Amino acid sequence: MSGDDDRPGRLRVDGTCVIDAGEIAWRFTTSGGPGGQHANKAATRAEARFDVEASPSLTPGQRERLLDAFGPTVVVVVDDTRSQARNRDLAVERLLGRLAAGLHRDPPRTRTRPTKASVRRRVEAKRRRSDTKRGRSRPNQDD
Repeated sequence: MSGDDDRPGRLRVDGTCVIDAGEIAWRFTTSGGPGGQHANKAATRAEARFDVEASPSLTPGQRERLLDAFGPTVVVVVDDTRSQARNRDLAVERLLGRLAAGLHRDPPRTRTRPTKASVRRRVEAKRRRSDTKRGRSRPNQDD
């Protein structure tokens, strides 16, 4: 996979996953809200859809993780700017970010033990704090 991800049309999701740009389905519509004639006529809102189930670029493990995280389709909608090209670029960035987040696995935690010195310091600090608090109390009737 390392050599073929440099070709145009290949998008790197993370270190282990590369998808073909042709697997992203695009739809462009007009943006909602105010903006006058430009917003009403120009189709600048970009919607990117990635079909997780049908993607040949994913390994079975990657497909399973993405299906658990997002379901069969990942959809990203962007209408941040007045430019369709810029919204398209932003949609690709956000789609790749969502896919990378869905594929991310935290490494398993390695159990460690506190050192003898740190245990001794903790117990000593507790003893000093206890002595300080005991010193603040009222004296007993016996004293």
